[in-house]
Amino acid sequence: MELPAFLAVVLIIAGLWSLVVWPQFLRRVMKDPRARDADGKATRFLTVHVVLVSISMLLGAATAAIGIAGLVS
Repeated sequence: MELPAFLAVVLIIAGLWSLVVWPQFLRRVMKDPRARDADGKATRFLTVHVVLVSISMLLGAATAAIGIAGLVS
């Protein structure tokens, strides 16, 4: 399947956006007082957000890779 260059660039930008934005979000979540309990252990709040960020970054990397493949082919 041929991917128009414009769409490939959109995918690359969207993927890079995810790779830039989500780590910043995770840094803020980790500083949130709800991220750790009184003993310093991770709470469900932190765990859910780490999973969310991880999946979003994987999808962002895949999106960028598809965009790059679309430009190369």
